Amino acid sequence: MKTQGGYYDEQTLFLGEWGPFQRIVFFLLCCSIIPNGFTGLSIVFTGDTPSHHCHIPAHYNITVQWRNVCIPLEEYGGTIRLGRCTRYRLDLIKSYSDKGYEPTWNVNVSEMQQEVCKDGWEYDRQQYISTIVSEWDLVCADDWKTPVTPSVFFFGVLTGSFVSGPISDRFGRKIVLFSTMAVQTIFTLIQVFSPSWLWFCALYFIVGMGQISNYVAAFILGMEIMSPSVRILFGTLGVSLFFVFGYMLLPLTAYLIRDWRMLQLALTVPGFLCIPLWWFIPESPRWLLSQGRVAEAEAILRDAARRNGVTAPEVIFEPVQQANQAEKMESHNICDLVKTNSIRCITIVLCVVWITLTIGYFALSLNTPNLNGDSYLNCFLSAAIELPACTAAWLMYRYWPRRMSLFLTLFQAGAVLLLIHLIPQHMSSIAITLEMLGKFGVAAATDIVYAVTAELYPTVLRNTALGTCSMASRVGSISAPYFLYLGNYYKSLPYILIGTLSVLSAFLSLLLPESLGMPLPESINHMQTISCCKRSERSKTYHLTSDKGDEDRPVETM
Repeated sequence: MKTQGGYYDEQTLFLGEWGPFQRIVFFLLCCSIIPNGFTGLSIVFTGDTPSHHCHIPAHYNITVQWRNVCIPLEEYGGTIRLGRCTRYRLDLIKSYSDKGYEPTWNVNVSEMQQEVCKDGWEYDRQQYISTIVSEWDLVCADDWKTPVTPSVFFFGVLTGSFVSGPISDRFGRKIVLFSTMAVQTIFTLIQVFSPSWLWFCALYFIVGMGQISNYVAAFILGMEIMSPSVRILFGTLGVSLFFVFGYMLLPLTAYLIRDWRMLQLALTVPGFLCIPLWWFIPESPRWLLSQGRVAEAEAILRDAARRNGVTAPEVIFEPVQQANQAEKMESHNICDLVKTNSIRCITIVLCVVWITLTIGYFALSLNTPNLNGDSYLNCFLSAAIELPACTAAWLMYRYWPRRMSLFLTLFQAGAVLLLIHLIPQHMSSIAITLEMLGKFGVAAATDIVYAVTAELYPTVLRNTALGTCSMASRVGSISAPYFLYLGNYYKSLPYILIGTLSVLSAFLSLLLPESLGMPLPESINHMQTISCCKRSERSKTYHLTSDKGDEDRPVETM
């Protein structure tokens, strides 16, 4: 029996594979992804913590010798540096200075009492003019606010994922795409004028609501418009490369603009440049057809045929079967993702994989300022490594089974991250190389899991499913900063935890159905099943019917 996904693809063959219409939509949808590369990871620089130590006010009239020893020394990462959160008691130092005592000669400074930084901090301005940390003193007793800041953003992403998916499946892909792009851009601009950390976080939450929602909407829209062969290119290489392009521009822009407010302002420019795209990107004809809006779907396809220089048939879509049409007109929601054992198993497996990948991706991305060497270069390398990862994901997705592609990339990421804790501390270059290889595997697996999720769920649930998986993955992104925080207690602990989760998720991904060569399903009835869940459901059916007598017993039994 021919599925509706195959029916749509066959009825639109007249458009061709790669005409002007497909090329324009492909390129413009990819361009709409660029601001996401900026916004999602800008906190790497706007929220970085510069070197700092207690401020010594000028009104303490003490000698130069005493002023030079006011800050105790501490060991961190095998190096000696000025203490960040304490100083020697200035009243004692003032009394010693007034009496003419000299440090070291007359007083053992290391045995003096210490106190907290009562007069604020002095920050190293060599790398940054300002960050939100230096402007609002998010250090020492308030250093917990630093990991909370990106977590607030990801709470916003979680909320946006929860809301935008059902709205997109109900009202359309295009309206969600552009409305969430507007939310992301406008509230990023308002953030520039934040008067306090609380205001910054509140606005950052709203920015997060728009950030992932427009990415998912653009991804789904392209997957549904493109032909099967181009769909693979778009889903694994197209959107990913343009996201990486935005990500790579981030450290270059941050290198030129060292003030966080001006950097935020610069990051809003690409969003405003996307406004004209509204008149060139159409609604998904596949979604319109699933809603029974056949005339609107045909109008878009006829315009596409005109652009491609081909003639559309007089009737593009034949009347669909009543049963399928009835299901399309039903109202679907997030509850349908756990409606049966099979769908529930697919949803659970994908959510676990998404959570693991999000932890790995954001933990490794946010960790670049903590690596040895220049933070701008490290961030650029972390972004650049995604270029070969995107290419590898596309090649694997094009020629290899989906499950094997997802398994190999997840396993490779986990294996190399587990090796990092075996590297001696003085061999930092090898550790950085392994971390970049881990980022390679995580980035490739992320590209693959997006496309796998879109292929496994039907049109009536596709955006809801992607939004739900994205929402579940926010558990990972919210916790990612705290995985890094654990590195303060044991430097290799984040790598051990992320590596272990990646390896376990790799084996779990083998349970997913194989979607290679399968048309996109249109209705829930056309979804594939996980074999073990299918056997469970069939066994349950057998037991229910056997109670009615042998005449009702299914012919095919377990």
